[in-house]
Amino acid sequence: MAWSKHRGGGSKGEDHGPRRGYHHGNLRETLIKAALDLIGEKGVAGFTFADAARWAGVSPAAPYRHFRDRDALMADVARQGFERFEAFLTTAWNDGRPDLTTAFGNLGKAYLAFARTEPAYYSAMFESGVSLDDNPDLRQAGDRAFAILRKAAEALSATLPQGARPPAMMMALHIWSLAHGIASLFARGDAARRKLPMTPEELLEAATLIYLEGLGITGHRK
Repeated sequence: MAWSKHRGGGSKGEDHGPRRGYHHGNLRETLIKAALDLIGEKGVAGFTFADAARWAGVSPAAPYRHFRDRDALMADVARQGFERFEAFLTTAWNDGRPDLTTAFGNLGKAYLAFARTEPAYYSAMFESGVSLDDNPDLRQAGDRAFAILRKAAEALSATLPQGARPPAMMMALHIWSLAHGIASLFARGDAARRKLPMTPEELLEAATLIYLEGLGITGHRK
């Protein structure tokens, strides 16, 4: 994530940072950018609320005007991440075009691409430990992203005879787990990425095809 850093400089940064942030009317977004930079450098657990304020060039008290605590800041970062993720998946699914299995495969590629190109957002979304129950906006953003995968599973399931259709929710959860596992292990955009003798996309494509064939879904069905 190539966010520019908004560093404060000791007491000078703490004295003048709040006025700078509010002058531009963007303190909330500046803090989110600061959190993304810090996640990229130190991981989701490697910085404090005060670190985020200092990185943004504001006083330690200034962030409380927008966020009740560090978890609230992290929840907003994760919410934005899921909104971006939803856009990735929507474009990839493309309403099932050019055909269902190809579009389904494109969803998997988009999942891996997001993990690779948006590692800070990805970490905030899935590794921050923020409670969904305490952050309904975050839960709703995550649900909207997952709904695209469920819609794709419903479309594929509907190609089978009525009595042979697997539950679409089960399919969506299986594929989500598969894509997430491969993304987290092999396609992430940070130093924790593990090496593979093939590309993550090839691994996910093979695994998805095996899964779909096991359900009786084969070929490029419309």
